[in-house]
Amino acid sequence: MSFVSIAHTPRAENRFAWSFDVFDTFLVRACTTPTGVFERTYQLSRVSDLCPNMSEHFVQHRILAESRVREAARSRGQATEISIDQIYARFPFRLFGLKREDLDHLIEAEFSAELELCRINPDMLEQYRARRRTGNRVGFISDTYWNTEQLGRLLRACSPGLTWDFLYASCDHGSGKAEDLFATYLRQQGVDASSACHVGDSEHADVGGAKRHGIRSRHTPQAGPRLATRLLREDSLQQLMFKGQPTRLDHGARTLRRMMAARSAEKSAAHHLGATVVGPVLAAFDEFVATRRADLTADDRRVAIGFLGRDGFLSHRLWQQTRGEPAAYLEINRRVSLIASADTIGPICELIRKIPRIDAAKLQDMLKILPPALADYFGRCDGGIATGIELADALPSLIKPHEIETLAAGLRGRLLDYIRQQIPNLDDCTDLLLVDLGYSASVQKALSRVFKLAGLELRVHGCYLLALGDAWDDLAEQDTVSGLIDDLVLTPHLNRTLIRNAPMFEQICCSADGSVRDYADGHVLREPDPRPAAQIEVTSEIQAGVLTYASAARGVAREFGLDPYQDPGVAARATATTLGRLLLLPDEEELALFGSFQHDVNLGTDTLAPMIHSAAIGDQIVLRGLPTTCALSPPPMWMAGSFAARSPSHAYLYALFGAGQLSGEMVGDRPHGSLRIGLFGADGAGSLQEVSVLRTGFGGLRLRIPLSGAMRIAMIAVPLGRLAREGVIDGVMIQRGGTAAEAMRTDAFAPVAADRLGAAGLTRSGRHYLAPDDDGCLLIPVEPADGITIYTVAITPLGG
Repeated sequence: MSFVSIAHTPRAENRFAWSFDVFDTFLVRACTTPTGVFERTYQLSRVSDLCPNMSEHFVQHRILAESRVREAARSRGQATEISIDQIYARFPFRLFGLKREDLDHLIEAEFSAELELCRINPDMLEQYRARRRTGNRVGFISDTYWNTEQLGRLLRACSPGLTWDFLYASCDHGSGKAEDLFATYLRQQGVDASSACHVGDSEHADVGGAKRHGIRSRHTPQAGPRLATRLLREDSLQQLMFKGQPTRLDHGARTLRRMMAARSAEKSAAHHLGATVVGPVLAAFDEFVATRRADLTADDRRVAIGFLGRDGFLSHRLWQQTRGEPAAYLEINRRVSLIASADTIGPICELIRKIPRIDAAKLQDMLKILPPALADYFGRCDGGIATGIELADALPSLIKPHEIETLAAGLRGRLLDYIRQQIPNLDDCTDLLLVDLGYSASVQKALSRVFKLAGLELRVHGCYLLALGDAWDDLAEQDTVSGLIDDLVLTPHLNRTLIRNAPMFEQICCSADGSVRDYADGHVLREPDPRPAAQIEVTSEIQAGVLTYASAARGVAREFGLDPYQDPGVAARATATTLGRLLLLPDEEELALFGSFQHDVNLGTDTLAPMIHSAAIGDQIVLRGLPTTCALSPPPMWMAGSFAARSPSHAYLYALFGAGQLSGEMVGDRPHGSLRIGLFGADGAGSLQEVSVLRTGFGGLRLRIPLSGAMRIAMIAVPLGRLAREGVIDGVMIQRGGTAAEAMRTDAFAPVAADRLGAAGLTRSGRHYLAPDDDGCLLIPVEPADGITIYTVAITPLGG
């Protein structure tokens, strides 16, 4: 960016001429991209009546018409600066039920769309007026298909009474700023280039074009490179998420983000992410919560509002900062709420079933009891540790019903004492609005049972950022759930894909305190927070960026005349796009920020799970193929991040999966003949076995070799030369089970280390191999094992 230093004397200043770019500099549009104007044109024109639900078709044909006119001019060696009349002259009128006489109608519809969507940029207007006050000559130079008269009408519509000394539209002069329009301006206005300055957003046209003619410039991009790249990814994802739906008209949500970014000083990557991505998501959620609260209080209900800790921590901070209404911060997690609401052992068993491994001490810390039968059970476990599934199946016979009743009643009483401490008027309230990131409303359902068991007639209303629509049917009749993003905003499959990747967003929004384990005298007793200090520091910086955005966004929206929340459906789609891009299509900087993050499983153990584990994803692709890997359960906790860490293409394929558009027919495995492999015992005796070969959707080959322990095999010889003379060995994986079906299903698998693989008649260099003839073999050592062992070999052929 270059900035002009103006001479200090008024006489010197009077010699200056200041020119301003119009679109995306002096004026901004309340839509995601300039093509939003075309989308609104469709709605305002007769085409929307003649051809309903054809918005995207209209937009693309409008783009094609402009491209055809420019290309035709270029092929004739003519200027490519064209007018709106020339563009619509190439529009396919008959396709949309129009006649050639409708050309003026389409032009007027597009101009009306511009009038509706364009807003004055108050920062630029102030600069413009300041230059006029000092006696400078001031005007506009724009690359546009609107002529000077139309451009002037648009400027005055956005800023009534606006005057200028000159106005240049490229279509009137057949030349743009990157060509000779600046030269025309200097010559006609009699301006010395050394006494001129141009202000604009385009580095090529505004900065580069001015520099070519000796004019100094001030670069005012709406978004820096970080945000600009993320917005492009949002555009790609939006087409997947809302296929066939109008998406560009967001009532200024994205424009607000760009203007906020332009006004903000560049800080750390974490702060920038909070201010430009996470902040807009949570600000929209905050507005959703406020609307829901207003709806509830409209019936003269006495409504308390509580933000659930730990994930609701950042939303609570934002509410406190931007609204004058009281709200409690309630540290209640799934574990304590389920135990407090239990009247049978069932809910506790379901909770424990989700814990990977647990010992007697941890279980006693969770339940506050350890009956002799339970202690004996752990004594019989290998190393005193049981899996959650095993313990959940055994628990009903190890704890007596009255012990459950005593346990639940004690915790329930302590929990209610704590809630009353946070909401002193709880017993006078009719409704509790419970705010959280959301999903299946498990804490809400448990709290509702707690209140009922305690004799409190209190309706509980869940208000969530992300909500699963099929988890609401077992709510208490008087309770409600609402989600900003739910199964009506997104398709159910896509919504679940976002939720599958939401643990990363949970870490961003989480408090720096450990999870609640119990209560005493109305206060919280917490677990130690096992997350690394560096991780908490990064999330704190992101949270600071969120609060920076929230503190100024409303004021900036008013200045620019933007109302991003006026239509709840539009706001939900815009928010889903912003959040979805972060969760599903992260960039390199975001992967670096979150690469070492660990997720606190938060089930009464100190277990941490990796947020990103690209090596594990690679092994799974080798073993199972891409479609099956996409559908895996955690870990890793951030599946999309793990795919993105492998490559941007892997991330986009995963996003296609989330949108339900990754065809197994295209990228899944298909039969590709068979191959005879050699099986050799320890004594050297050998035999041949025929195995099926599968071809992957990416041109790789995969074969699975089942072995029984009774076969006493010591070595497998796979004639890779018969598959491909040259290739890359992607990996060899081992699965074991009592039967072949069990072995295939198991999540426990192990790769064979590359240095343990041998070769006969192959030349190997790392993973690359070269076979001079069909008999070149990969040698795989076999370790003795009972039951069934399946060896999966995956290669990528090279050279056809």
